[in-house]
Amino acid sequence: MSERFMDPISTYRIQLTPDFGFAEVAALAPYLKDLGISHVYLSPILQAAPESRHGYDVTDHSRIRAEFGGVEGLRALSATLAEHGLGIVVDIVPNHMTVPVPESGNAPLWSVLKEGQASPYAPWFDIDWTGGKVSMPVIGDDTEPVVDGDVLRYHDHEFPFPDTCYRLVDWREGPGYRRFFDVSSLIGLRVEDPEVFDATHEVILGLVEEGVIQGLRVDHPDGLAEPRGYLSRLREASGVWTVAEKILIGSEQLPADWDCDGTTGYEVLNRITRLFVDPAGREPLLELFVAQTGMPSDYATVVRRSKREVLDLFFAAEIDRLHAVVGSDRETLVELLAAMPVYRAYVVPGEPVPEIAASTVEAAGRVAAARLPEGAPVAEVVDRVLRGPAEAVTRFQQTCGPVMAKGVEDTALYRWYPLACLNEVGGEPDHFAGAPGEFHTFAREMSPTAMTTLSTHDTKRSEDVRARLAVLSELPGEWAAAVGEWSSKVSFDPALDYLAWQNLMAAWPIGPDRFFDYLFKAAREAKTSISWAAPDPAYEAGIRDFVSRAIEECGTSVAEFAAGIEPYARSNSLGQKLVQLMLPGVPDLYWGNEITDFSLVDPDNRRPVDFPLRRRMLAGEGGSPWDEAKLLVTVQALNLRRRLDPAAPYVPLEAGEHVVAFARGERAVTVATRLPAGLARRGGWGSEAITLPHGAWRDLLTGAEHTGRIPLAHLLSTYPVALLERE
Repeated sequence: MSERFMDPISTYRIQLTPDFGFAEVAALAPYLKDLGISHVYLSPILQAAPESRHGYDVTDHSRIRAEFGGVEGLRALSATLAEHGLGIVVDIVPNHMTVPVPESGNAPLWSVLKEGQASPYAPWFDIDWTGGKVSMPVIGDDTEPVVDGDVLRYHDHEFPFPDTCYRLVDWREGPGYRRFFDVSSLIGLRVEDPEVFDATHEVILGLVEEGVIQGLRVDHPDGLAEPRGYLSRLREASGVWTVAEKILIGSEQLPADWDCDGTTGYEVLNRITRLFVDPAGREPLLELFVAQTGMPSDYATVVRRSKREVLDLFFAAEIDRLHAVVGSDRETLVELLAAMPVYRAYVVPGEPVPEIAASTVEAAGRVAAARLPEGAPVAEVVDRVLRGPAEAVTRFQQTCGPVMAKGVEDTALYRWYPLACLNEVGGEPDHFAGAPGEFHTFAREMSPTAMTTLSTHDTKRSEDVRARLAVLSELPGEWAAAVGEWSSKVSFDPALDYLAWQNLMAAWPIGPDRFFDYLFKAAREAKTSISWAAPDPAYEAGIRDFVSRAIEECGTSVAEFAAGIEPYARSNSLGQKLVQLMLPGVPDLYWGNEITDFSLVDPDNRRPVDFPLRRRMLAGEGGSPWDEAKLLVTVQALNLRRRLDPAAPYVPLEAGEHVVAFARGERAVTVATRLPAGLARRGGWGSEAITLPHGAWRDLLTGAEHTGRIPLAHLLSTYPVALLERE
């Protein structure tokens, strides 16, 4: 079998846009080959809303997106990549389609709006047909819809006329269909129906069969009625390497019966981040956060409040629909949803309830009971969502994920941020501890086929922003003094200011427009003063004024602070990169992050990448020392992965608290500095040494040769990391 058809060794995520399609990716083939990756990992490629910058708003499953070059452009890309020994992994979106504006842009949906339950596409969508019509939340003012022939127009919206199968309601109301999280413009699909699965996957699976696509990434499997069944059907139909975007919390494990190669790696990202955070910084940073913001010191309290708020604000329609099939007490159901600690419990109606699922929901029931009046029917509701009617069991699981995503990811993480590098998807921002021993225990159990990552299109901050923020855990006093100075000059909203200072420093240099866009989104997500549903022009103007003044009056000092911690941030950046690339699994590189990238949450992290710069650097034509070092680490590690058995065991190596070191089988050794500020404070490595496994070793970063017991001051004299290959 040619390498093109092998499972990925490493992937490079590309964010396709109307400005950067298949032809532009094809032009990168020589560069990506030299970089050392095995597969290009494309964002969704099916036809989406024409102007879409992300592709998750699919409008037509029967076509490859025209703006990217269509199916012929994809075939040409695949052929070009194959000439360079590269394959393609594609991000697929089985959970939903878009409700475009105008609505006629989604032909299956238009058919359902016109013909209702008589439409051949009615089984496609998860619609509540109570009353015989589906509610469409679009009304936003007193403008009356206008009849135009056989179309009803309301501003840019259009619907079939007469309106026999739908009703137009206020845009703040929940829709009459399952949606993606709280996004009414994304309507849930019923891929559990074999005919719907076949129709929505025909093009992708045909391209797999043709050899154009060699791997799949499944978006948001938690939204599906039955993820296990879906993944089983997908694997049977495709037979290719497949990973699922499954967010695991804490010690949660991927369900053992999912027929896929693993997750997309958020749990690995969070473990790596904590490895470079000093747990001694927890208390002083927590005290500083509470003093600056007035927020509670207890993260769990903020999570509970946030989940209750989003349940009340956004999910009334979902709760009503769930309550109708669960029965019993509505408030008990709401508290149970708020108490769920993970994105989903995995129960298949009609099958015995897995022990882990039962214990998870029952534990949530105990938490809910403590918040409810005595005598609330908690046990009854728990039993109904675990063992009751099939729709009750399924819909409860489908509702847990959106509540977690909106309550934690998009609310609590914007409210509680003593150290914002810990505030990632699936992260636990109150959990600072990440000692090497704990990390080794985790890494030894990692799958050789699952994806690992440090940055994605959905991370709250890029890996290098987090590398800077991690330094603050080692320098809480210096950081408190800097924030005190800046806050004395410029202030706006205590709930937002401290988040602003962390991200301004960590993303520096950043212009006022980019920084305003980030802070404006953060404020709307936090929902403490404004939200997406409740704008306030005066508050928004206050954010813009704060941003302008913060950069103008404090920018020089912020830049000096960032420069002062750069040696430590650079050490963290190189260390976490090398660890990720050399762990068991399939390392994913988010586009542009082969050198430094100081991006914030989307859409900031989806900006165009300067590939000419990266090509020049790969050809040896210069760059900043940090950029050069990160590119060197990336290229050497990716190319070593091509020579390394993916199943090579992870073997921890003994080292002090400022080192994480491990071998991969008998071929490779990784050594990375951790907590570099503390290391400098104690005067450096001193006589500390590391014993290498038997044999002669060459450092791929420096060319130096080593054997036996090596002083760390010598091994790490050029870079804060070492990548050794047995000669």
